[in-house]
Amino acid sequence: MAEQSYTDAIALLKADHRKVEDLFEQFEGARSSASKQKIANQICTELKIHTMIEEEIFYPAFRGLIEDDLMDEAYVEHDGAKVLINDIVAGQPEDDFYDAKVTVLSEEIKHHVHEEEMPSEGMFAQCRKTDVDLVALRDAMLARKQELTAQAQSGGLPPAKPTAVNLQPA
Repeated sequence: MAEQSYTDAIALLKADHRKVEDLFEQFEGARSSASKQKIANQICTELKIHTMIEEEIFYPAFRGLIEDDLMDEAYVEHDGAKVLINDIVAGQPEDDFYDAKVTVLSEEIKHHVHEEEMPSEGMFAQCRKTDVDLVALRDAMLARKQELTAQAQSGGLPPAKPTAVNLQPA
């Protein structure tokens, strides 16, 4: 993995957002099943890693310091994405609803990114107003991201695991 430098934890997360947005654009332009599947799998891997570093490191660092509603919504939005991620990874471009699942995932991610990056009231703006060390957080997140990326390249990541949504039948 090429080393990139990020000024802080938020810059790292924003770089992830831009990368995934670019991959969604590539998916929209893809015509062959093979390239669609390759790009969709790359999107899913990037999102699995991103949600894991946010949920394991970033979000807990700010729990109680920013709006609880915003934090709770972020976890639930992640879970909605995880359900689609697992379906996409398990599927094939020829399957019914495959393209629709990738499209809806893209829309969900756009909404989630907007809520995080919104100036003044978004999650990242609120996080910047705290005294949390964003550089130390970046270092922890980057180390975990590198570990997860290596795992993805060597044997693959396990299915995305929802944390806030109960998927068990009632």
